[in-house]
Amino acid sequence: MATSLPSTPSASRPVSPLAADAGRDGAAKRGVDVNDKVDVAEFLAEKMPSDSRHARQIARRQLIAQAVIAEGSLRIEDLTERFGISLMTAHRDVDELVSRGLFRKTRGVVSAAPTSLIESSDVYRATRQAREKKAIAEAAMRFVEPGQAIFLDDSTTVQQMAALLPAKVPLTAITNSLVLINELKEIRDLTLIGLGGQLYNWCNAFMGHITTSEIRRLRADTAFISMAAITDDIVFHQSPEMVETKRAMFDCAARRILLADNTKFERRALHRFAELTEFDVVIVDEATPIAHLSRMRSKGVNVIVAEGSPQA
Repeated sequence: MATSLPSTPSASRPVSPLAADAGRDGAAKRGVDVNDKVDVAEFLAEKMPSDSRHARQIARRQLIAQAVIAEGSLRIEDLTERFGISLMTAHRDVDELVSRGLFRKTRGVVSAAPTSLIESSDVYRATRQAREKKAIAEAAMRFVEPGQAIFLDDSTTVQQMAALLPAKVPLTAITNSLVLINELKEIRDLTLIGLGGQLYNWCNAFMGHITTSEIRRLRADTAFISMAAITDDIVFHQSPEMVETKRAMFDCAARRILLADNTKFERRALHRFAELTEFDVVIVDEATPIAHLSRMRSKGVNVIVAEGSPQA
């Protein structure tokens, strides 16, 4: 079951025991240590060991990580020429980066960028459209009031709301995101409900039937949701587990708010989630083309444009 964590100033209070245990169990099934999940900035800033061979290995992997993030995806064979290494070493380096949850490896390609079938990792997504996501998060905060219970999904756009929530306490925040659980646990007067289940390393979130079962036992005032793609004014995602989990939040909230930066309208994904007209509010950034805004409004979609730069 979900575990409620009332916040206190204590820096030593543990994360939700259920969330942590479920995450370790789910990750263990895939041979992944939850503690191996790292922020890309931390990995790139990792100190070099005294052993020169190990230091060269870490430095090379950091350069590979930077290259993949910059280009979105790279053929593993191309890494051999670029970094002067054997194909076996290239695969070993890539496997290490994949095990950390930084990238995905499929058919000889290491990728950080999303496709219509595969979503990118949360690490990669967090580096994209950061300014737009912050502006959208600030606009979303007008729909948060003290005393409410809110669902927060695992998206990197919704994660931008975390720093703004202390101004709206007391609150109850319900989330499947391990990132948000760790960010919100120290906020005074915020009751945190961490949803357990199987931890999916690529998005650093709990999903599956355990998670959705717990969500459906709850009722929140508002659900803040972001998805991978918008096609024909319908919201889609590459992961069926993600669709199932977010749909449960959607169904169990009195008000549903979609957070979508302009790039969502340029992407495609496989699994249908909901029509834009099913959301109470759709928040986009000011770079969203006028044609999209006009079309959505003509269909009765309540669109809000998050204008201007994010607050400092």
